[in-house]
Amino acid sequence: MVPIYEQITGQIKAMIIDGRLKEETPLPSVRTLSAELRISALTVKKAYDSLEADGFIVTVHGKGSFVARGNQNLLLEEKRKEVESELEQAIRNGRKCGMKDTEIRELFDLIMEEP
Repeated sequence: MVPIYEQITGQIKAMIIDGRLKEETPLPSVRTLSAELRISALTVKKAYDSLEADGFIVTVHGKGSFVARGNQNLLLEEKRKEVESELEQAIRNGRKCGMKDTEIRELFDLIMEEP
């Protein structure tokens, strides 16, 4: 099981990366989101703190939390990490099926040739 604060963090990051949450968009307050999700405000606060530490949001005391202004390098790095994770999983799956590394590489090269 993934902790709830990590689920919140992951979902907000995904919405920022794919453009559903634009720069300077206000996020729900900690209390509002905790009430909507029926979870502790401390859990939401932990998620927001993590997002702020990673540079995805900024918090202005008395005004709330907002999507940080575009850091394209940060967003690109997050996308790369996601692709890397998916490739690692595909390799593990291939090995579980008994594929040798050379077969996995050949398959990868074959897929890369397709438009």
